[in-house]
Amino acid sequence: MDHFPTNWGRPRNDTVDAYNTYPLHQRPDWRPKDSFADGIQRTQQPIVTGTSVLAIKYKDGIMMAADNLASYGSLARFKDIQRLHVVGDYTILGAGGDMSDFQHIQHTLDSLMIEEFSVDDGHKLGPPEIYEYLSRLMYGRRSEMNPLWNSILVGGFKDGKSFLGYVDLLGTTYSASTLATGYGSMIAQPLLRKAVEGREHLITEEEAREIIKTSMKVLFYRDARSLNKYQIGTITAAGPKIYEAQSSETEWSFAEGIRGYGAQTQ
Repeated sequence: MDHFPTNWGRPRNDTVDAYNTYPLHQRPDWRPKDSFADGIQRTQQPIVTGTSVLAIKYKDGIMMAADNLASYGSLARFKDIQRLHVVGDYTILGAGGDMSDFQHIQHTLDSLMIEEFSVDDGHKLGPPEIYEYLSRLMYGRRSEMNPLWNSILVGGFKDGKSFLGYVDLLGTTYSASTLATGYGSMIAQPLLRKAVEGREHLITEEEAREIIKTSMKVLFYRDARSLNKYQIGTITAAGPKIYEAQSSETEWSFAEGIRGYGAQTQ
């Protein structure tokens, strides 16, 4: 039985009505009536993906970092992708996961900011509002069994207060003074916690930058889907800023002593 009165009392299988007992009305079909209706599908898994995003609180605001790689499976396909995005005057996003879904989120938020600007009521959305909006967006898509395959960090600074939160494809949300997505949540998060927690109001921007640089370098060594080219973004009372990409200085000479590396087989 379903919720349409014309179908009450009929068998679940329309073909089973040997005695023509039930009125076989056509079931309502709410699908779009166009030539593409049969081609509508759901994304079963992320395709072109970005890996970890790191973010910490420091004395003057929030600092966030993400590398510039978007991988096609195990192929390091795109090496100049910006995974940090400014939203309005007070917020920066950093996204791991599917890049096409992140582009959809960017367009959605940009449209939201244009709508808010058009209202012209003197109110501007801050990081807590963006965070709550994303949590509802992600949970709504999850409930439709069509999730946006992303893990997103939301960082911002407004009215003298810094904000840092996490949202993922299930609508899971939480906030902390140090956050990371992807492989960074296992490898970099302990480093960030040790360096930052309890000292959020003492760390200068220079110290925060060194903490981020060290963590990104460790991630490049450990994460096979990362790149040593990355961007840092900050959000302070002066507003959001995303800096030009930079590269970690890495050293691989130690690999010569590893059995199985290069020509060394024993």
